[in-house]
Amino acid sequence: MKIKIKEVATELGKSSKEIIEVCKELGIKNVKAATSSITPQEAMKVAEYIQNPKKDTLEKKDEIKKEEPKKEEEPKKEEKKSASSIRKPGIRIVRKAKVTPKTEEKKEEPKSAPKREKQAPTPPKPKKAKKPISAKEKGSELQINREIAEIDTIEENQVELLDLSFVDIKMELEEEKPKKPAQNRPKRKTNNNKKRTITKEDNKKKKYAKKEKEQGEIIVQSETRVYELAEKIGKPLQEVIDKFREYGEELDKNDFINADYIEMLAEDFGVNVKLYNPIEEFDYVGKYDEIIDDEKDLQPRPPIVTIMGHVDHGKTSLLDKIRNTRVAAKEAGGITQHIGAYMVEKDGHKITFLDTPGHAAFSAIRKRGANITDIAIIVVAADDGVMPQTREAIKHAQEAGVPIIIAINKMDKPDANPDMVTTQLSEFGIMPTDWGGEHEFVKISAKTGEGIDELLETINLQAEIMELKANPKRNAKAVVIESELQKGRGAVATVIIQNGTLKKGDSVVCGTTYGRMRSLINDLGKQVKEAKPGEPVQIVGLNEVPSAGDYLVAVKNDKEARKYATEWKEYLIEKERSKTTKATIEDLQKMMLEAKIKKLPVIIKADAHGSAEAIKYSLEELKNDEVRVQVLDSSIGDITENDVVLADAGENKAIILGFNVKETPEAKRKAKQVGIEVKIFDIIYELIDFVKERLSELLSPEIVEEVVGKAEVRAIFPTKSGDNVAGCMVMNGTVYSDAYARVIRGEDVIYDGKISSLKRFKDDVKEVTKGNDCGIMLEGFNDYKEYDILEVYKKSEKKAEFK
Repeated sequence: MKIKIKEVATELGKSSKEIIEVCKELGIKNVKAATSSITPQEAMKVAEYIQNPKKDTLEKKDEIKKEEPKKEEEPKKEEKKSASSIRKPGIRIVRKAKVTPKTEEKKEEPKSAPKREKQAPTPPKPKKAKKPISAKEKGSELQINREIAEIDTIEENQVELLDLSFVDIKMELEEEKPKKPAQNRPKRKTNNNKKRTITKEDNKKKKYAKKEKEQGEIIVQSETRVYELAEKIGKPLQEVIDKFREYGEELDKNDFINADYIEMLAEDFGVNVKLYNPIEEFDYVGKYDEIIDDEKDLQPRPPIVTIMGHVDHGKTSLLDKIRNTRVAAKEAGGITQHIGAYMVEKDGHKITFLDTPGHAAFSAIRKRGANITDIAIIVVAADDGVMPQTREAIKHAQEAGVPIIIAINKMDKPDANPDMVTTQLSEFGIMPTDWGGEHEFVKISAKTGEGIDELLETINLQAEIMELKANPKRNAKAVVIESELQKGRGAVATVIIQNGTLKKGDSVVCGTTYGRMRSLINDLGKQVKEAKPGEPVQIVGLNEVPSAGDYLVAVKNDKEARKYATEWKEYLIEKERSKTTKATIEDLQKMMLEAKIKKLPVIIKADAHGSAEAIKYSLEELKNDEVRVQVLDSSIGDITENDVVLADAGENKAIILGFNVKETPEAKRKAKQVGIEVKIFDIIYELIDFVKERLSELLSPEIVEEVVGKAEVRAIFPTKSGDNVAGCMVMNGTVYSDAYARVIRGEDVIYDGKISSLKRFKDDVKEVTKGNDCGIMLEGFNDYKEYDILEVYKKSEKKAEFK
């Protein structure tokens, strides 16, 4: 366990800056700011260093105590006198101890100090004001001891010069006016010229000091910009920036700083700061969660289940089969539309299933902070076993911290092998309860319906163990899982109620959007008046399309909803604008590397906001050191002519990827005219595989080596040009004149290069087969020895595959 610098400073009663300096002196590395951490052993070293200063310093202090034990008041008088004439921050003046007769300085010691001390109460004349300087020239008794200056404790015969500016001294003298008569104060005629030259700076510092005194406790945002903090605490901006440089941070005036830095800065400047979080004012979700529900009002709610798995393992078939179990074919309307979620009922218990475009959407929504899933079902094909996307789905479910149920599908196939699936999953820590594990394994067939009822019963059992409850009597809190813009209806969103009851006519806030619920449509496509916890519902009435993962909360009225949404939107815009545009060395290095990476520009058009985000998230993950996907735009709606124009605007033409959308006739004509490729998909994995193929085309071809023959050196023949020819016997395969060869001596490869000449009986030949003699020369190599082995190989290019 490590300890933060600011905690060590608080414990020892020191400032963070002092502790950082001590750490540097002790050679403790990586200590740059108050937020840096050190080990408990290092903290003990720091404490010992501060409590027990250096030996030479202690010896000097002991020497001083012996020589001048009774001079307690005189240094205090000197301090007041010195403060007005010597203004060097952080320096302490120590009276030098009397030396033994052996030292040469004995002659200079006698009476200069007592004289100066007797003259201190009398008002000095202008000429006598320079006495400290003249004393210095003759051999001063005062010396600046840098080591003692670092000691915080002031001994009896030490004088500490405080860190006072000209203004601070002036203010102190003005405060002392009524206490001391005028004749007892030294005259400052000699400083008149200096006063005139620093008047403006003086006034500015006085203004800040006065402002600081008047403010008392200063209220500052827990995340604020540098220039805002400087204004709040009443300090010049440059002084604040310089202070951050001391902490090892190179900041601009528009950079945001966190609470730790604000507290450290306030401590160093001696300012009393109170932090507050500005988001608290319009954090509608936080205010909702602050209200604790009464246990009497809590009721069981349906579990929310997400089905994930590898493509072609039967995830969609399972969803369709479960859907059909509770919808009669004769039911009027049936399922008229897809809203991203639906409910089923088993033995009087309801279950809500999320119908999302796979685990990509699941992770994209979770990334936005909304973990809405209670239970994850991982579908694995009994004839195929664990595949890459299966592993990925398990990883996402484990990161979300939700219970996992394994559905072994395709049990109707003759080559189904559930034991193989169980063994493979055990390698990832997914053990069935039969083997002493924590996970339920259910064998099913989405085709025949085998095991579907058992799977639903397992879900109900897991939900019962989890004791999922909500309060239907409260105002609603929900999470957006899908959103889109529909003609004639405006912004439409699918939400799942997490707590409370959402009613028609409720005023709601949802991220940066707000509105009143004009209509609520359930998963059967029917209008309803209200939606209870755990139920999915499609809502109409928001002013804009919200993002997947946004929280929706019902509030008192439209005014309150508009206020929350507007303030949150303004905060996000302001924060985005405040981002500094300066680049660090690391940023420049990253930009240089990015410039070398080949990019595949794409434009995404999807039928719903959640699908668009899922596709964008998946494509942005497709990258390596050589290529990556560049998403130029991601939006909902059909592919239009404007999308084609955007795709054609860049240096490299972009590919337009559509998901469950159509292409307008104008867009088709324009795309054909300017040569823009448009691809439309209805399965997300097919879209991703297409992009992977295009990325593979951008990769440099792989160089494949094929060993074609081996030859042994039997003799070396020098030539007139000074080169050597290796007289070889082809032991295996064929030696080609356009091939490459490695020279192997013992077990080491001592050279690898191209064959420059291949001869047989003084004639140039293209190839020499096994059992024949030949002469071989390699480019840039002459150091042949008998019995060297020449391993001959050819190079060929192979199309690289994106991985």
